[in-house]
Amino acid sequence: MKIFVKCSEANHTCDKSQYNEATFWEKVTLNIHLLYCRACRKYTARNRKLTKLMKNPEIRTLNTSEKNLMKERLRQNMGK
Repeated sequence: MKIFVKCSEANHTCDKSQYNEATFWEKVTLNIHLLYCRACRKYTARNRKLTKLMKNPEIRTLNTSEKNLMKERLRQNMGK
């Protein structure tokens, strides 16, 4: 069993943890990694924030006509 993991493994475990798919040992190694890796702490914080926002029932998406209008405006502005 490895206690220290690479950043890519820690990020993968973070993703698994968000969906309750990580084992207890994976969570332990992730938390140890987060103690000394600032970049992975930032990744984990952003990941948690994104998950929280996506679970928000007030999320509003654009309908097809709004998307098409936005695309048309973008095309017009790029042509200038």
